[in-house]
Amino acid sequence: MKKNLGVKAAVYPLPVLIIATYNPDGTANAMNAAWGTVADTNQVAICLSHGHKTVKNIMERKAFTVSMADASLVKESDYFGIATGNKVEDKVKKAGLTAVKSEFVDAPVIEEYKLTLECEFVSYDPETEFMFGEIKNTLVDEDILLESGGIDIAKFRPIAFDTLNKSYVVLGEKVGNAFSDGKEIN
Repeated sequence: MKKNLGVKAAVYPLPVLIIATYNPDGTANAMNAAWGTVADTNQVAICLSHGHKTVKNIMERKAFTVSMADASLVKESDYFGIATGNKVEDKVKKAGLTAVKSEFVDAPVIEEYKLTLECEFVSYDPETEFMFGEIKNTLVDEDILLESGGIDIAKFRPIAFDTLNKSYVVLGEKVGNAFSDGKEIN
């Protein structure tokens, strides 16, 4: 039996994305954005309210990075969602993390995150609040790479946001093979 819950954004998993930009004074800023996804093989789409400091920074610098949070950085990642760059200066430093300049775009890379997409601004629609970025490089810690060049999800331990329970959960268990297991159905 099923139960009606009304209008709930119960989509699973929602990756915990950390969007990093430079403030006008050159310090690194970061925010937690759970409403994001890939839009194409070389693009990301993230829903960002126009009032965020991050949106202002992106519009000025035309660049940003997107890191996937993992289980080792839950506290810091949550902080980036609680503290606003409009009121808190140097959030990355206050979180105890290290920002370095991206080699590919005018945005910071937060070194402690194991997977970072370095993106160039494509467009922003203030009505829908969707920001699109073109991926210029994907930066990955070698300790989570497989010999095949893929990512070892069990070592990476990315987290997802559970909207209904207001919690973070770890992803990592392999349950099947894409573009393969379904071939068993005729």
